[in-house]
Amino acid sequence: MIEIDQLTVTYDVKPALNSINATIFDNEIVAVMGRNGAGKSSLLTSIAGVGSSSIGSVRIHSMDSRKLAGNTRRELLGYIPQEPSDLLYAQTVAKECQQADKDNEIEAGTTFNLLEQLVPGISLHTHPRDLSEGQRLGLALSIVLSSNPRILVLDEPTRGLDYEAKKILTRILIGFAKTFNRAVVIATHDVELVAELATRVIFLADGDIVADGPTIEVLLSSPAFAPQVSKVMSPVPWLTVRDVIAEIGEKP
Repeated sequence: MIEIDQLTVTYDVKPALNSINATIFDNEIVAVMGRNGAGKSSLLTSIAGVGSSSIGSVRIHSMDSRKLAGNTRRELLGYIPQEPSDLLYAQTVAKECQQADKDNEIEAGTTFNLLEQLVPGISLHTHPRDLSEGQRLGLALSIVLSSNPRILVLDEPTRGLDYEAKKILTRILIGFAKTFNRAVVIATHDVELVAELATRVIFLADGDIVADGPTIEVLLSSPAFAPQVSKVMSPVPWLTVRDVIAEIGEKP
């Protein structure tokens, strides 16, 4: 569970988040949405405990997110920033995967098997910097998921992913949340992804939470999202008065 209490984040003198409050529960997949500059990344870095200039608190299963370190941090929190290469240090994909297996004390090959599910066909001998943007994200996500953290936080996770990779990512994140009773928090502009993946949406504007509720309820409340939501959900068209009269008229 994530408990956000009176969280305020400022950069110089400009507020990015204005004393916000929220609780995110296990088995929820929460999409944080809003325009550029609304405060999405500030919220995610605060949850991950790597933000700066903050007032208030973020607690991950009753622990201050800023004080998480070492094995405790790996077990409780997995965080992938907008630039996944920030998490990649080894000279080859193989070494990245081997180190993750070792750090998490899991069977050798587990991390690479996760990678093969996300973005198949990557050579173990490739340097991470030579991977595409989507492949780097897949590698970083595989490393983070291999520790099976209780909270998973992803900032713009679909950048550089094609349609098939997005489908695989959606399936893996839903399975991760449901199978292990985990919380997933993503910041994204991808409305179709949110409609397919998220159970809840927190919508930010100018550092304030302006909407927080079930995904479809929040998305359908905004006409701007209607075309994307309709494409994903394929809702049944509304009945018109003429439809109702015609139907009644056919009854004996």
